[in-house]
Amino acid sequence: MRLIAILLVVLGIAGCTSAPPQNPNNICEIFEEKGGWYKDAKKSSRRWGTSIPVMMSFIYQESAFKARARPPRTKILWIFPGPRPASAYGYSQATNETWSAYKKSTGSWGADRNDFDDAIDFVGWYNDQSNRRNKISKNDAYHLYLAYHEGQGGFAKKTFTKKQWLKDVARKVSDRADSYVLQLNGCEKKLGRGWFGRLFS
Repeated sequence: MRLIAILLVVLGIAGCTSAPPQNPNNICEIFEEKGGWYKDAKKSSRRWGTSIPVMMSFIYQESAFKARARPPRTKILWIFPGPRPASAYGYSQATNETWSAYKKSTGSWGADRNDFDDAIDFVGWYNDQSNRRNKISKNDAYHLYLAYHEGQGGFAKKTFTKKQWLKDVARKVSDRADSYVLQLNGCEKKLGRGWFGRLFS
């Protein structure tokens, strides 16, 4: 019985950890709720040079902060569930191929797409690649997202040009990043103190 109780507690903790934040529109509330996420985001930002608001806006758009997000299945005969259109998975919706390239490039062989710290490091890494290959500023959320969606090769070929829906999404990502910047400016000093320091602020 004791073993079962311990197992239920562990599963409960895991379930809470993977649950999306209650208010994804407020970056301060996200980091207050999800202990450790700010530290992970800060680490990725320092490593790769993309701002925290830009990376968080990408993850919001890709998965709404759902750890095990996947693309919806296609329909067979408009009724029966078919295969998924892509292998995208996790917070960053990285595909199998791109995730493998990330692990090989960084040596992060144990990285998992449903771990926030790995996912936000991936976003930072991918934006760094877009900066190197496509010369996109690391804080240009609009064009970075177009490259994120189309791939760096697709961005170079301007495959997004006739996709107005995608350009609209990229604008939403950019606007959300701008909103996150304003919010983070008001709480980052407090977040930087860690959870213990925040108790006495």
